[in-house]
Amino acid sequence: MVLENAFLTIFEAIIFGLILGYFLREILAKKQAQSLESKVKKILEESKKKAQETILEAKSKAQKIIEEAQKEEKERKKFLFETEKRLERKEELLEKKFQNQEKLQKEIEEESRRIKNLKKEIQNFKAKIIEKLEKVSKMSREEAKKHLLEIVEKNIKQDLIESAHKLEKERKKELEKKAAQIMSEAIQRLTRTYVSEITTTVIPLPNDEMKGRIIGKEGRNIKTFENLTGVELIIDETPETVTLSCFDPIRREVARIALEKLIKDGRIQPARIEEKIEEAKKEVSQKIKESGENACYELGIYDFPKEIIFLLGRLHYRTSFGQNVLQHSIEAAHLASMIASELKLNVEVAKKAALLHDIGKALDFEVGGDHIEIGRRVLEKYGIEKEIIEAMESHHETYPFASPEAYVVAAAEAISAARPGARKETIEQYLKRLQSLERIATSFDGVKKAYAIRAGREIRIFVEPEVIDDWKAYNLAREIASRIEQELKYPGEIKVVVIRETRAIEYAK
Repeated sequence: MVLENAFLTIFEAIIFGLILGYFLREILAKKQAQSLESKVKKILEESKKKAQETILEAKSKAQKIIEEAQKEEKERKKFLFETEKRLERKEELLEKKFQNQEKLQKEIEEESRRIKNLKKEIQNFKAKIIEKLEKVSKMSREEAKKHLLEIVEKNIKQDLIESAHKLEKERKKELEKKAAQIMSEAIQRLTRTYVSEITTTVIPLPNDEMKGRIIGKEGRNIKTFENLTGVELIIDETPETVTLSCFDPIRREVARIALEKLIKDGRIQPARIEEKIEEAKKEVSQKIKESGENACYELGIYDFPKEIIFLLGRLHYRTSFGQNVLQHSIEAAHLASMIASELKLNVEVAKKAALLHDIGKALDFEVGGDHIEIGRRVLEKYGIEKEIIEAMESHHETYPFASPEAYVVAAAEAISAARPGARKETIEQYLKRLQSLERIATSFDGVKKAYAIRAGREIRIFVEPEVIDDWKAYNLAREIASRIEQELKYPGEIKVVVIRETRAIEYAK
């Protein structure tokens, strides 16, 4: 009984526990459900709140976008309106321009018609004047032209007659002044030996037959040679020799080399002469370069531009009062170097300035002006140092002495020039007269080149055939002769020869 009661009690307890557990689960489930429901409500409320905020934000953004779009639309409309206005203004301007152009075109057409009418009136007036002149002069137009040409021809004949009278008077004066002429010839012989050393070159010939070949048929070879070189070729009775005479040593050297080549070749004719002269010019150019290089090497100068070296080489063919200018410059450079060394001055500046002090004389045959000014411009052009230029420009005291080296250069130049027998003034005057003759001739328009030959008694002028015709050539000869008479002083007379040559060249292919 006790066991059954105990068992019942346990069973009841278990059932009660189960019932209690069930109700507890239900209570817990309800609580959990209520908790979940509250969470869901809370989430829903938060979602609604966020959704409202998002909607408000989206509305705000949309409003801004709408406002910006409206603003852009306004600006676009404003821009379009302004563009339209500008186009309208441009159209108005174009319309005005078009109208003005039409007006101008009409004015031009009217002016053109008026000019045509004036031309017709002028032609009619000219015809009437010619008709009246023909009536007054009782000559036709062709007859008037013929009469005018006859007058011009008569004037030319008168000039020729006057020239003949002038020559005749000069011959009479020569007879009357025979004693004075003999004295003049004696003086010329006295100085000729020295002049010939710097203005003539003697060329030996293998035989006297070569003289005839050099002269050529009707003298065409010797004429071609003299015209191309500007050197007078003297062929006299001296056996087996000819003499080249020219005051320009470079031209004389070109002529010497060319003639020696022609003699060696034996085929002497105008085309061959022209070819050998070109070869000789190239050889002389190479010799000039070598002379300049040798001068610099002798003095230990290695930094001069090649153009300056070439100009120094040209001085080898230049004389000053009979003294070779390159040798004078080298001598002055040695003296300046020694003097500067003794005085503790800049030896390089003094030596270079002394070597370059007469560089302008390499160009004074071709360029007008004093050789110091020409030298300064050349040295500045090729970048020679300023202290060298300042030292060389004072050697004739044209410029103030800018440095002690300038005094040294002037002293060295004077010592070299003052050597006994170094210089002779009459020779320089003679050369200057020949230079002046060529300068006067080349100053006229249309003159290509000019050569003074026969010791300055003749000037040969080559003109451009396209510029100077035959008639102008006669006038040019008279004008040059008149200019020489006005500007130069000289004994006797100077023959002015104007040469006009036209060459027609074509190639058969």
